[in-house]
Amino acid sequence: MRRNYEPERVETVVIGAGQAGLSVGYHLARRGRPFVILEGNGRIGDSWRLRWDSLRLFSPARFDGLDGMPFPSSPNVFPHKDEMADYLEAYANRFRLPVRTGMRVTGLSRTGDRYLVTAGDASFDADNVVVAMASYQWPRIPDFSSDLDPSIVQLHSSEYRNLTQLRPGGVLIVGAGNSGAEIALETARGGHETWISGRDVGHVPFKINSRLARWIILRALFRGVFHRVLTLDTPLGRKVQPTVIKRGAPLIRVKPKDFVVAGVQRVGRTAGAQGGRPLLQDGRTLNVTNVVWCTGYHPGFSWIDLPVFDGDGEPVHDRGVVRGEPGLYFVGLHFLYAMSSGMIHGVGRDADHVARGIAERSRSGQAAPVMDRVAAIA
Repeated sequence: MRRNYEPERVETVVIGAGQAGLSVGYHLARRGRPFVILEGNGRIGDSWRLRWDSLRLFSPARFDGLDGMPFPSSPNVFPHKDEMADYLEAYANRFRLPVRTGMRVTGLSRTGDRYLVTAGDASFDADNVVVAMASYQWPRIPDFSSDLDPSIVQLHSSEYRNLTQLRPGGVLIVGAGNSGAEIALETARGGHETWISGRDVGHVPFKINSRLARWIILRALFRGVFHRVLTLDTPLGRKVQPTVIKRGAPLIRVKPKDFVVAGVQRVGRTAGAQGGRPLLQDGRTLNVTNVVWCTGYHPGFSWIDLPVFDGDGEPVHDRGVVRGEPGLYFVGLHFLYAMSSGMIHGVGRDADHVARGIAERSRSGQAAPVMDRVAAIA
């Protein structure tokens, strides 16, 4: 890659080419605004491809399309993660979105009234920056993990792909959310004695692949409750938002009886390490050969050198608009505006809102004129 000693002048830099970034690009292009999308991975869709092999979406295909392009599958099929990855790549190609892959952003700061975005040897001088990524970027692993015996295979859920990565013997899954639950069933069904550790997050009281769920319940939830009822414009939405962000979602596909059938053993919190083995809150140690940490992520925004975060490292914004930093926006955050904000079918509304703000800001002259325009889609 050639070295850029002078920043490239761009009206808007979109950081991330997942569903959020591509949605922002689509809506900016519809308004004729110049922009570039920077993607850290080598290929569009890799954020999905690099997850564990058996992963399927929790939403049927009818809810998995972005604005302007339905998902190319039977409406009631739950797509495989690689199908979602290929869809995102096809979406960018169809609308000729200017995505530059292999451009992992390492810095965002201000220079006067403009932003400086750095990505390796490249840099960009921008009026607007859209951080189009969730606040789940860096794996969160307890400090006591280093006290476990070196012979124990340790993987974060972001690193887990399939059973071939595991040693023979028992598996402790730390974290009982959706990722932990699905990986626990896979390891148990693969012949490993399996324990799952963590609090009970609850579960949805129906099977998502049943006819009733696919035709009625999921439609009501995705299009109605998640998208229109649970928003920051409703009293109920404002009430539940902090709880949803803090506690996360209940188990969607897995039910408690699935653990029983598969032989997964539920235990309490993993409190530390003793004698090189995982120590449970009740004082027991588990003689396992594998630990999979399904313990979530840090926000991962340390590369943003701007005063826009709260005490927990989360961006402070108003429906994605950072009032204290004109021209800075976030899209793709959990419950950014609605419960559906972090879902594929809901991100387009937030992207459209932000793109509208960028277009209005540019027309009003608040942003400096850009000479080197990035070609937008027709």
